[in-house]
Amino acid sequence: MIALSSTDIARLLPMESAISLVAGALKSAANGTATLPLRQAMDVGAGNRLGIMPGALQDPPLFGAKLISLFPENPASGYSSHLGLMVLFEADHGTPVAILDAALLTAIRTAAASAVATDALARADAQVLAIVGTGEQAAFHIESLRCVRDIRALHLVGRRPERTAEFAAQVAAQHPQLQIETFDTVRDAVAGADIVCTVTSAQDTVLEGDWIGAGTHVNAVGASIPTMREIDAALVRKSRLFVDYRPSALAQAREIIEALESGLIPPEHILGEVGALLEGRVTGRRGAQDITLFRSLGIAAEDIACAHFAVQQARLQGMGTEVPIL
Repeated sequence: MIALSSTDIARLLPMESAISLVAGALKSAANGTATLPLRQAMDVGAGNRLGIMPGALQDPPLFGAKLISLFPENPASGYSSHLGLMVLFEADHGTPVAILDAALLTAIRTAAASAVATDALARADAQVLAIVGTGEQAAFHIESLRCVRDIRALHLVGRRPERTAEFAAQVAAQHPQLQIETFDTVRDAVAGADIVCTVTSAQDTVLEGDWIGAGTHVNAVGASIPTMREIDAALVRKSRLFVDYRPSALAQAREIIEALESGLIPPEHILGEVGALLEGRVTGRRGAQDITLFRSLGIAAEDIACAHFAVQQARLQGMGTEVPIL
């Protein structure tokens, strides 16, 4: 078995490759060639959770599981909010063939999924990006969305102005060509934005639909369990809504669940999965005035596809650590 560290993954899984891999994984989810049981999340106290995400792909034929902790307050201590391991198995005999750091894998594939959805749904001329949140996912989303749109201006907002300013300085050093502004409120940050990404650990709404103007594309990313939400029902109702995996959205996206249960939206308001959109089986943006929404929850197929690629590249490049287990 080969073990890959975060340093290995950073070298082996460039964002451009991850975007292509995640697009394929989303298609697999939509066409039924991926097996994707719903994630399980166990409370481990103090608002923290342990998540288990198993899954299998037919092409390539392999399966795996991600075991990951969700500690929302970790960034304040310098740790990722998502820490854990990804294990891959080969399909012929069920032998574990690789173990990978799950923190960086999750960060890359989550941002890649938003890039895939943005490329499919945002206006072609979108140039102004607003990021709500200043953690690890914020940084990776800036990188990923710049791969699919000509982002010229960046609006940043977070819970603490001093952290927002610090993050803005870091982004400016990495992306000197961007025009960066920081804001004290989410409402001000998203005004005039063409693309909005919520990448927070918020327990309740940070982005209201009334603040989103015509033509905007929104990636709602941070709330991955039913007790958390970042967006309100008004945004769900006014947008053309797409998800990564319908069963996950119906079980784990709190704002969608509540909107359905209250009768605010009918089931068909979920227009489809992004994979079906990529295959041309559903219609995405119909015109420049549409508001589009990608509700991201993350699926194991994304992890497996990206992990498999990283393992292949590691073997080609002689990277990683071989670990005898049998």
